[in-house]
Formats: sequence, structure tokens, C-alpha cells
Amino acid sequence: MMHLQCLIRIIMNTYLYMANILYWTIIVIVVAEFAFDCVLRYLNTKASKQPIPKELEGLYDEETYKRQQAYSSERRRVSLIGSVLNTCVTLGIFAFGGFAVFDGWVREVSDCPIIMAILYMLIFSLIGMIIDIPFGYYSTFVIETKYGFNRMTRKLFFMDLLKSFAISTVITSLIIGVVVWIYGMIPEWFWLIAWAVVSAFQLFMQYIYTDLIVPMFNKLTPMEEGELRSAIEAFANKVDFKLENIYMQDSSKRSTHGNAYFSGWGKRKKVVIYDTLTEQLSTEQIVGVLAHEIGHQKNGHIVKGTIIGLVLMLFTLWLFSLVIDSKDIAMAAQCTEPSFHINIMVFSMLYTPISMLTSMLMGIMSRKNEWEADEFAKVNGYGKAVSEGLKAMSKHSLANLTPHPLVVFIEYSHPTLLDRVRHLEGK
Repeated sequence: MMHLQCLIRIIMNTYLYMANILYWTIIVIVVAEFAFDCVLRYLNTKASKQPIPKELEGLYDEETYKRQQAYSSERRRVSLIGSVLNTCVTLGIFAFGGFAVFDGWVREVSDCPIIMAILYMLIFSLIGMIIDIPFGYYSTFVIETKYGFNRMTRKLFFMDLLKSFAISTVITSLIIGVVVWIYGMIPEWFWLIAWAVVSAFQLFMQYIYTDLIVPMFNKLTPMEEGELRSAIEAFANKVDFKLENIYMQDSSKRSTHGNAYFSGWGKRKKVVIYDTLTEQLSTEQIVGVLAHEIGHQKNGHIVKGTIIGLVLMLFTLWLFSLVIDSKDIAMAAQCTEPSFHINIMVFSMLYTPISMLTSMLMGIMSRKNEWEADEFAKVNGYGKAVSEGLKAMSKHSLANLTPHPLVVFIEYSHPTLLDRVRHLEGK
């Protein structure tokens, strides 16, 4: 009996030791992530005060440049406060047993693993939304309004919030429910089967995104016959790119910022142009923007990015499968027994360094893709148009023209405006 008690004590001490290591590892990860973010903010703030590069001289006059500096400063200040609050809430919930408290709440509602997992995730979604609302509201109705970008009403702002939360809740609940069910049925292969199911769902959502999700927020109208449509179709024919579905999106009811994008695949592939873009750019510049987007399609960037994303998801699910039943993981969150919803939350925090690394690698690939898309537009006679269009959009949005190189490497999915202008204009 004494030997058995000693063995149990050794096992329990081992669990506590490992759980303690994981607990402090997570604390260090959260604090280190915040500290690193602060360093990047400081470097970017310092770099943003540099003189405008020679190639971009004239983009901002003295008064506009002062507005750009003030706009960037206000946005950084609000973002920093939000980051501080998010970090404090995350540390508070984790360090003071919030994971265990929330686990107790959901267990009082149901003992079904699927329902518990959905409710658990919903609690954290609500916390995140409650934290984000004041900052989103201030950014939209104070900062964006002050600098002339906001066109959104308060009613539309809150309607968007409710719609986004409802859609994300439905989709997340569906995915979590299916994954937990698969785990309950085939635990040893759940990561592979779950990956196949989630991948199929992701591809399906890409297929119907502009038909189902976008209309919940914006009205898509087929582009009318005229100079712009004719110019776009002429370029598509020139480069042998089948383009039938060209739509205008009424983004001007929310903001003055412009954009254009491709969505869907196969017969549902659409090119969508923000109506605000027609207010900012000439016909040739808009065609240049579309030439760049067609360059992504012709070079297979969308397909390659999707495949890499699916491979990364498979790797992440496989890693999670290694700790899904780990008692150490659960005890690190001050819970006595492992469960799907507890372990996946703790795992997501431990996964942060890997996520940052993969994000940087994806950023490198994304910037390479942007170079190739720019080169496609340049080779086909629209290098100058893309360059001038980028300048116009940057000027309109009061963009930072001198970001710090480390910030670009860590966070940017596109090369800087300066680098793109040099490339497109052969400088």
C-alpha cells in the first residue's frame, strides 16, 4: 500500500511539475508577444517621421503630411490601448483560473461535449467582442470621421456587429460541433478526418462567398456597359483571361477607402470593385489594379495560397491531436481533467510562437506574389497605371510612406509603396 501511495504521489507531482512549466510558458508567451508588438510599434513610429523618399515627393504637401502623421499617431494610440487591454484580460483570465470557472459554467448547462465546446468558445467570442466594440466605435466615429473617411451610420455600425457575430457564431459552432463529434467517434484519426471536412467547408465558403456572405453587408451590382467595363474586358481578352462577372460593391456607405478583389472560383468567379475606387482613380488606373489582380490569377497565387493554408491547418490539427488528451495541458489552465474545449484553448496559446513563424513565412510568400502580380501588369503595359493608382490610394488613405523594415518583414503582406513604385516605374 505504501509503495502504491508513493507511486501515486510521484505521478501527481510529475503532473503538477509539467503543468506548472506549461502555465509559466503561456504567461511568458503572452507577455513576450505584447512586448514584441510594442517594440514594432516604437520602431514604426520612429520610422514614420523620416523625410518622404525622393520617388514619392509631391505625394503629400506639407499640410497633408502633417494630417497623415496625426492620423497615424491617433490610430497607433488607440491600437496600443486596445492591445494593453487585451493582454491584461488574457493574462487575468488565464492566471486567475478563468478557464476553470468558464468550464464550470458550461458543465452546469450540459454534459454533452459538443454543447460544452460550443458554449465555451462562445464565452470567449463574447469577451472579445465586448472588448473590441468601444475601440471600433471610437476608431470609426472619432478618428475616421475626423479625417473624412467614415460614411457609416451608428445603426449600420451595430447592425454589422450583430451580423458578423451571428455569422461567425453559426459557422464556428458548426465547425466545432462537427470536429468534436468526429473526435468522439474516431479519436485516433480525428485530426485527419476533421481536416478533410473543414477543408471541404472552407473551399465551399470560398465558392459561395460573394453569393451568400457579401450580400448580407453590401449590394453587388453588375457593372454597367461603358468606358470602364469595356476597358476591363479589352484587357482581359488581351491576356486571354476569361472574365464575365464584374460587379460594383456599394462600399461608399461605410467608408471612402477603395479596393478591388477576386472571389470564388469556376463559374462563380467574380471580380468586385468598390464604388469608391471610381471616385479616386482614372479608368486606366482601375484597369491597372485589375491587371494586378489578374496577375495573381494567372500565376496561380490563389490556388497555391489555399493549398499552403490547408497544409498548415493539417499540421496544426496533427499537433493538437498529440495533446488533446493531455492532463498536463488541462492542469496548466487550473482544470482537473482534460476536455476538448479546455485543451484546444490552452494549445492555441502555446501555438502562438509557431503561428507567428508561419505568419512571417506566409508574409514572405505573399510579398513575392505581389511582386509577380505587379510584374504581370507591367509587362502588359500597365506598370505606370498601377504605380499611379497605388500613389492615389495611398494619398487618399493617408498611408505611412516610411514603415520600418522589421515591421514590413513581420507584418506586411505587400511590399512597401516605395518598393513597388521603384519596381513598376523601373527606378
